[in-house]
Amino acid sequence: MIRFGIVGTNWITDKFLDAAKSAEDFILTAVYSRTQERADEFARKYGAEHTFTDLAAMAKSDVIDAVYIATPNSLHADQATLFMRNKKHVLCEKPIASNALELQNMIETAKKYDVLLMEAMKFSFLPNFQALKKNLHRVGKVRRYFANYCQYSSRYDSYKEGIVLNAFDPAFSNGALMDIGIYCIYPMVALFGRPMQVIANGLLLETGVDGEGSAMFKYNEMDAVIMYSKITDSSLPSEIHGEEGTIIIDRISTQDKIEFHSRSNLKVDISAEQNKHTMYYEIQEFINLIKNGKHESDKNTFENSLITMEILDEIRKQIGVIYPSDK
Repeated sequence: MIRFGIVGTNWITDKFLDAAKSAEDFILTAVYSRTQERADEFARKYGAEHTFTDLAAMAKSDVIDAVYIATPNSLHADQATLFMRNKKHVLCEKPIASNALELQNMIETAKKYDVLLMEAMKFSFLPNFQALKKNLHRVGKVRRYFANYCQYSSRYDSYKEGIVLNAFDPAFSNGALMDIGIYCIYPMVALFGRPMQVIANGLLLETGVDGEGSAMFKYNEMDAVIMYSKITDSSLPSEIHGEEGTIIIDRISTQDKIEFHSRSNLKVDISAEQNKHTMYYEIQEFINLIKNGKHESDKNTFENSLITMEILDEIRKQIGVIYPSDK
């Protein structure tokens, strides 16, 4: 069994632990929270034996082998580094860091202490993403990648009432790009690598984070376009256009259904069986990597995470989003 600790007791951690119920060799042994009351409450809910309110004490303890970090983005780098220096494997929520410099330091730490570090970008391990890659040749020469993720945030209602929650606070390295725009960028990088050029636009809110934005990317023989928002909705799918047809992805973050449409109007459902919790696949991959003595995922590679983070940095630079972590 791989003994896990969790850092961050919020809704995403609930989803993570719900997905982990189906994972082989997963056991939750420790919970960290800033308050003992919250740590005890979460530990009781999920059957964890140990609780911590001191992060360093948790990192040094012998009751965990690995940790799942789901705290605000600005805390990821320091927390992950603390655990890695204590020989704990780290699965860190996306975005894995605030900027590329932080991530580079995290990667160096993982290599130095011989531990696994992986960004919890779930789409890479979904059966439907594997089906997409397997069927990408159907479209012929790829000419455009288009990804769309626009989802009105309930936290924006609070924002409009003068209450700034974490989602719209630059102190936590947040905003639309970091929260959901990354879902559009990471698949692009995983499929096509580093773009040659980035041109970005975005709407800044009064706090200094972006509420929505778009970006265009230049590749050698194709281009890419993304749209993302936390202040509007969109029902548009994401698509990959080729000279022989198009692959249509219904939702870029979960990829529940994928279709191929040929130029002759042939429509083929190329979806794979994907009946488990969408976070299950990344958890099982992480566990398998630990058990096999691997220190880097061959899907969520250091290179893919770093290229994605460098793109996020460039987009933020162009639209004017600056975080305290950047200084």
